[in-house]
Amino acid sequence: MLRRKAYEDLLKWKNKKSHETLLIKGARQVGKTYLVREFGKNEYENFIEINFLKTPDLKAIFEEELTAEEIYKKMSAHLPSINLVKGKTLIFLDEIQKCAKARTSLKFLAEDDSFDIICSGSLLGLHYGQDDDKEVEDVESVPVGFERQLIMYSLDFKEFLWAYGYKDEDIAYLKSFYDSRQKIPDDIAQKFQSLIKEYIVVGGMPEVVNDFVTHRDFNRVQSIQEKILSSYDDDISNHAKGVEKVKVRKCYDSVPRQLARENKKFKYSEVEKGSTSRKYADSVTWLEDSNLVHVCRNVFEPYLPLKANSKDNEFKIYYNDTGLLLARYGFQTKLVVLNGTIKGNAKGGIYENLISEMLIKLGYSLHYYKTENSSMEIEFIIEKDGDVIPVEVKAGNTSTPSLNSFLDKFKSKYGIKLIDGNLGVTENKVVLPHFMAMFL
Repeated sequence: MLRRKAYEDLLKWKNKKSHETLLIKGARQVGKTYLVREFGKNEYENFIEINFLKTPDLKAIFEEELTAEEIYKKMSAHLPSINLVKGKTLIFLDEIQKCAKARTSLKFLAEDDSFDIICSGSLLGLHYGQDDDKEVEDVESVPVGFERQLIMYSLDFKEFLWAYGYKDEDIAYLKSFYDSRQKIPDDIAQKFQSLIKEYIVVGGMPEVVNDFVTHRDFNRVQSIQEKILSSYDDDISNHAKGVEKVKVRKCYDSVPRQLARENKKFKYSEVEKGSTSRKYADSVTWLEDSNLVHVCRNVFEPYLPLKANSKDNEFKIYYNDTGLLLARYGFQTKLVVLNGTIKGNAKGGIYENLISEMLIKLGYSLHYYKTENSSMEIEFIIEKDGDVIPVEVKAGNTSTPSLNSFLDKFKSKYGIKLIDGNLGVTENKVVLPHFMAMFL
């Protein structure tokens, strides 16, 4: 079993004092179902799984009366082999977007609190009216106050290291250099620089990582990634509404091209010549709501709170998994990334995508800073230590005029420069190798 940080989140929820069900959201194939199954089998005497996609007839359990007593009575009738033991049973409602009444019933099941309930589903971020699946219905009443939500992503770099066989003490040793701001021994730095390049190419999709750590075969990695991308394309075809199907697909396919440009701001005209937000803005929203991409918005002034200062019409788009981005670029691009010989604007886009993914998985929202009248551009700015911290991303280890100008103008406590190199501190700049972004 791949070790996931989210397992600890499930344990904390299990030991909660309040009555809450748990709703796990996330893109397809990030490991939601597998994680809940392992959690149920390891932490409970009884585990019951209902998948509304595979067994749509079980929707009947949630028809008519939605009292907890009636629901559990029907559940026993439809699944006579189950064992409902109070306090020792986990019920897993998977693909819950297929059964709106099951989602509505969560309030009553939480109030009853006889059994722990976890729900999950792909594309749960889509609003009603965005989804063209005829079996997806609008939820009459969202169980506000009775439902804790958890967003799950593909494996982050720390989880990738766990899969590789690294232990907590190994990662803690590496973090000691981050905490002390001391240079990392060259042999260790070079090892992790090599590993972060593998992570860029392999990505964090559980099926891909699991296969890679077993076979160490990049051809197999490419094949599995192409299968996942194909399933994402199918999701767009099956779930985007009406004419949005083609437009969403065009936007999604344009992201690798746009990240390979010098100016990585998302342009609708790159999707289709002459197009504007009027035609494609809803398509971008669909991709963001489905968790297939992460949107990084420009801010008109870099002060707290960043969300209040962001520009809705100026943004960059990154793939939710850098390995999938590299799969779009193809096998030869993967080779030059692994060898450290990649050149051109795509190099910067790949490393920006990596850092965007690492920041999202740490819980940060994505913002950047660029003005029309200046060459100053900071790839990411984050809210940290009660301040706005600029994060400049360098694919190599070049100079930082933009970061210098930002620090001089806005007086942040410090700035971060992420490079393909070693750790160092210069005045109010902290220089970190890319792999140490996992400690931010």
